[in-house]
Amino acid sequence: MNTLLKTILIILLVYFGLKFLFKLFKPYIMRFLAKKMAEKFENSFGGNPFQGFENTAKNSREGEVSIDKNPTSKKENEKVVGEYIEYEEID
Repeated sequence: MNTLLKTILIILLVYFGLKFLFKLFKPYIMRFLAKKMAEKFENSFGGNPFQGFENTAKNSREGEVSIDKNPTSKKENEKVVGEYIEYEEID
């Protein structure tokens, strides 16, 4: 009976000790994981996603406006999609 009580107390002590340590180190673990995820993101997409925006902002002068237009293409408005069928509702 004495060994059973010791075993249960040791298990509870280890459980609550690990729970307390995890709460204590949780911010550091999360910061580490976030940093690793950011590194993976930068490596997979080839760098900072806002890098192009910074370069264009530095090259233009204040108050200068530049508009990039794509050439408009002809749209086929007279494309036949289907045929219209009239119908009557039957009561």
